[in-house]
Amino acid sequence: MTYALRQMVVLGCIAAFMPLPALAQSAPPPPPVTVAKPVVRDVVDSDEFIGRFEPVDEVSVRSRVGGYLQEIHFQDGALVKQGDLLFVIDQRPFVTALNQAKATLESAQSTLVFADAQYKRTQSLASSGSQSAQTLDDRRREFDSAEANVRGAQAAADRASLDMEYTEIKAPLSGRIDRRLISAGNLVQTDQTVLTTIVSLDPIDFYFDVDERRLLNFADTARKLGKDLQQGGGGLDVSVTISDPTAKPFKGKLDFAENRVDNESGTIRLRARFPNPDLVLQPGLFGRIQVEASNTYQAILVPDEAIGSDQNERVVYVVAEDGTVSTKPVRPGPRLYGYRVIREGLDGTETIIVNGLMRARPGAKITPQMTELPKERQDTAPETVGAENGQ
Repeated sequence: MTYALRQMVVLGCIAAFMPLPALAQSAPPPPPVTVAKPVVRDVVDSDEFIGRFEPVDEVSVRSRVGGYLQEIHFQDGALVKQGDLLFVIDQRPFVTALNQAKATLESAQSTLVFADAQYKRTQSLASSGSQSAQTLDDRRREFDSAEANVRGAQAAADRASLDMEYTEIKAPLSGRIDRRLISAGNLVQTDQTVLTTIVSLDPIDFYFDVDERRLLNFADTARKLGKDLQQGGGGLDVSVTISDPTAKPFKGKLDFAENRVDNESGTIRLRARFPNPDLVLQPGLFGRIQVEASNTYQAILVPDEAIGSDQNERVVYVVAEDGTVSTKPVRPGPRLYGYRVIREGLDGTETIIVNGLMRARPGAKITPQMTELPKERQDTAPETVGAENGQ
């Protein structure tokens, strides 16, 4: 008989003669598990939609006069203010045209002065009978013609001055400018050649599509407020999250809805407007918008890590007063304040396991370590999901 076998025989004999209480004392204690009461607080459900940011104002910069581009006065991608000089068209042809228009105006004014003097002289002679009525009429016609020529010359001079002003192309709005789309020396055609684009950034709009079911819900909420959804539902508060996990949700207000449902998609487009003083939000950026979709109600909230799976249903582990663990089926809802809303299955008075599910088994006992859950978890980004997908 080997040494190991002899040791096993000796230990077996000792265990056979050991009293039963000694065996019970050697059993390990129930495993420690963190437990807590669910968070019960007033909440408002929100629906979530994916959309895209668009500028409130956008303009394609074109020239109102044709000519060769001479100067460019901005840096690609810079922020510009309304009225800033952007481009200059070669002004020499327009200077010549303006000088010619001014000379024509001066000639017309001189002719008018002469025609006026002739008309007044003839009028004086006609009153004494020294001139005929026919001559007076001729002088009157010449005066009227000279006066009309002055107005025409003045209009041509104004037009030449305006064209001269148009050779300096200025920013029509404040915002961020795109790159130059044409280089100096190229021919610019009147009202056709796009020189660059400018988009406004603060505030900024967010467009998203809503299906018919949620549209009717939002419209009903707006009517209860005495407002129309097309006019923004009374400025309903909304928030948007972007793909940056460190960025806090941006707060804005619903301000517009289209006046008809799209025949093909069965959706309607809504718009919300957001202040953007730090210019973090950019046109074309995707985001997720949360819109209030219910009245205030009392909800039961538990951490996501407290929800387990039992085949095809979700469960939480409930701890009795004696430490016995049992499972309770639940129906999860959206996430709010860093927790998961429990639609059905809990009443808020239960003690549930919030950490250490792997050490608990239904019917077994645990050593509960009580903790208190905060009303809102700051270490988890707030998320709201309208669809109760149980995730």
